[in-house]
Amino acid sequence: MRNDRLRVWIEGTIVAALAIVLSLIPTNIGTGFTISLGMIPLTLFAFRRGFVAATAAGFLWGVLHFLIGNASILHPLQGFIEYFVAFAFVGFAGVVRKPLQLAFKENNQFKQYQFILIGTITGTIARFFWHFIAGYYFWGSYAPEGMNPIWYSFIANGGSALATGIATSVVLCIMDKTTPTLFLPKN
Repeated sequence: MRNDRLRVWIEGTIVAALAIVLSLIPTNIGTGFTISLGMIPLTLFAFRRGFVAATAAGFLWGVLHFLIGNASILHPLQGFIEYFVAFAFVGFAGVVRKPLQLAFKENNQFKQYQFILIGTITGTIARFFWHFIAGYYFWGSYAPEGMNPIWYSFIANGGSALATGIATSVVLCIMDKTTPTLFLPKN
């Protein structure tokens, strides 16, 4: 039992490291709009290991942004919200872990795709909700003149969330088709 837990935490650490490496790939489109490729391995990890382990790995992913100097900080609270809280909330994708793994055991491809989409949407919305909050309170002053800071944050973070969610869903559905064993832990 102790070795199983250790294996999960080591796997989570590796996933967080992979997520930060993927975060370094430039996917910015204009200012403030980006596709977060690190969501792919973290969401897969949530499907494999569940909410708690994925939340911890997401938190570590946020910490790694600080450690490598890849964080944009206007205020300590903003940094805490956008990097520690938001990245940890990706773990909410793990709420579909049990029904998704059951769909794999039943070899029901339709349900697999369905739960991959539901989990990805859940994790993406949970994460980008916090970016939206920080965007309004801390980045709202950067809105173009005459633009409401709520709309500014919604458009910038909503666009990034939509693109990230689509990219994550597509890649994970392809992985489901090509290497479905990645979704099920061996232990």
